[in-house]
Amino acid sequence: MTATDTTDVLLAAARAWRDDDPDPTTRAELDTLLTAATDGDEAARADLADRMSGLLEFGTAGLRGALGAGPNRMNRSVVIRAAAGLTAYLKDEGGVGEKPCVVIGFDARYNSDVFARDTAAVVVAAGGRALLLPAPLPTPVLAFAIRHVGADAGVMVTASHNPPQDNGYKVYLGDGSQIVPPVDAQIAAHIDRVERVAEVPRAPEGWETLGDNLLEDYVDAVATVVDPSSPRDLRIVHTSLHGVGHGTVHAAFLRAGFEAPVAVDEQAVPDPDFPTVAFPNPEEKGAIDLALARARAVGCDLVIANDPDADRCAAAVLDPALGDWRMLRGDEVGALLGAHVVSRGVGRRDVFANSIVSSRLLASIAAAAGVAHEETLTGFKWISRVDRLRYGYEEALGYCVAPQLVRDKDGVSAALLLAELAATLKAQGRSLTDLLDDLAVEHGVHATDSFSVRVSDLAQTDALMGRLRANPPVSVAGIDVERTDDLSRGDGGLPPTEGLRHHLVDRSRIIVRPSGTEPKVKVYLEVIEPVAGPAGLSEARAVAETRLAAIRADLERLTAL
Repeated sequence: MTATDTTDVLLAAARAWRDDDPDPTTRAELDTLLTAATDGDEAARADLADRMSGLLEFGTAGLRGALGAGPNRMNRSVVIRAAAGLTAYLKDEGGVGEKPCVVIGFDARYNSDVFARDTAAVVVAAGGRALLLPAPLPTPVLAFAIRHVGADAGVMVTASHNPPQDNGYKVYLGDGSQIVPPVDAQIAAHIDRVERVAEVPRAPEGWETLGDNLLEDYVDAVATVVDPSSPRDLRIVHTSLHGVGHGTVHAAFLRAGFEAPVAVDEQAVPDPDFPTVAFPNPEEKGAIDLALARARAVGCDLVIANDPDADRCAAAVLDPALGDWRMLRGDEVGALLGAHVVSRGVGRRDVFANSIVSSRLLASIAAAAGVAHEETLTGFKWISRVDRLRYGYEEALGYCVAPQLVRDKDGVSAALLLAELAATLKAQGRSLTDLLDDLAVEHGVHATDSFSVRVSDLAQTDALMGRLRANPPVSVAGIDVERTDDLSRGDGGLPPTEGLRHHLVDRSRIIVRPSGTEPKVKVYLEVIEPVAGPAGLSEARAVAETRLAAIRADLERLTAL
């Protein structure tokens, strides 16, 4: 096929998509690109080729991508196809009959409400019942609502902590958990059968909008994660990073008996442009700077930050060793919450769980308490499915502290439980950093770090992983590699997933895996350093940090593009 033929095929496909697009905005966007590409604009042609490179892939994370026109973007055409595929799956393989009930939530990003209504219109037209949340609300509220109202499935329109130009479509099953294989492939197969959006029936009305009592029920439920008799003397600064968590978090704290958190006013109102942060993820450098500045100005005991859809929870503390505020790592919060759950009492059959990229400290805490522990693949779609789960977390600021209420990460209930722990320690004249010291003395310093290799083309991800797989390191930072697990083959006893795990002879561990939601390869590091009693803690931490820095330097070299 000649270059001219290829261009003609591209232009014809783009015109067909444009003509089938129900949204005048994205139709006009595509029309502008078509005109420019037809006139010989190479940049427009390349942009058009990317947009038409295939339908945005539906996987275990549902859909996530940049907003815009074309099949490889998030738009109404893509969402309507996804809704039709989900509804068809529920009626066929899902086994729920001809009248599936789907509860639908949405955040405050651009077009989230539009995508939610389109989903409701498709479900109703297919003979199902669609229940729309009453306003932009946190993802945990949607996850709670699925089981609370007895729905067969749930959809949350959100891109979580992604950049402002993105949006996403997260799918849950009737048990309140996110989809896992083979359900994702089955839904995707139904999506692929939709030839034209114009052929997908959409009801002009007929869906139900849930009342404010749903949010009240959620707030009432999560307030029970804290002991009514535990201390409440705690002052908190909270930021929702321009997302939808502000109102829900404040209501939950008041309902649980805490003082209302001090808000970061500049970030309290939902804003899809996220104007005060470079990247709306509390893990990113600078994201919680305004919250830390507020803490220094007003004086408080704890800083809590949620990501834009409030399913993640970050925390910062005044660290005596620094004389200033610092953000806790996700693994530190994970260990603190795990230790707190143990202190409140655990059952003989309870299970703790965390993802393979999270610290091994929780496993040590669980073993000391006589609690079973499981390691899962990355993502709460796996953690939440652990049988008899009592507590689970992943290092990317996700915590499930009340699986009986929300079978997913929940930044609201996690914030409450962390506040209870901080208030309890404060009443004893101690702090969260004191408890971290105790855990390090008992279980050893578990020093963790991570970094990302961002790519502009997903082919770079495949090339990097292929290179590391073909030539795995035999030593890192002068330490021999004892064993390398190829996670794509199911090494290590887990279901196959793309990634490599290197075990060093000194118990250090390295995991390299592509991100499931962003164009990057992530590298996770952990070293464990024994501690010779409280007096040896500072030295052990210094040794651990030196070891960790050396391993990171080697891995940055090995993963350079």
